[in-house]
Amino acid sequence: MKKIITLALLLTVGLSQAQAFKGAGDVKFDLGATIQDGGTGIRVATDFGLGENMSFGIASSYLLSVSNDALGNKPEFGDRIDVKGRFSANLGNVFELDPKMDIYPGLDLGLRNFGAHLGFRYFFTEGFGIFTEAGIPIASYKTNPVGFDKLNNQFTFNVGASFNL
Repeated sequence: MKKIITLALLLTVGLSQAQAFKGAGDVKFDLGATIQDGGTGIRVATDFGLGENMSFGIASSYLLSVSNDALGNKPEFGDRIDVKGRFSANLGNVFELDPKMDIYPGLDLGLRNFGAHLGFRYFFTEGFGIFTEAGIPIASYKTNPVGFDKLNNQFTFNVGASFNL
């Protein structure tokens, strides 16, 4: 019984110290899944805190499972990968959320398009949490993306683990 109480106390202290966004100098690393029409894959991202409510970073995704096109062709490596620079407004404290939570809208400039994202992080401990994020293209670099060009020019949903570095 003593061990259970001690473990519960340690977990409670650890959970109470978790903080989703600390401001300037904060560094986050996200690893998760990306889900979109026609494919699913992996996504990695990192964000660096610039100020009390601003961060910038880079995000990359690679589609592992992709549907063939109408002619049975499979996409090549360049069709499956996307890399984006990103800027986010970390608004957890603005909305007076619990310090373990952060909501962050932002803009992306990538290999395929200019877009926007809206994400949410929740930290269980000082170093570990979860995230979910949705992204949409605002302007594609191609006027009318067709075929595999649509893979990285559509709504995406991302979910996974987040780490404080």
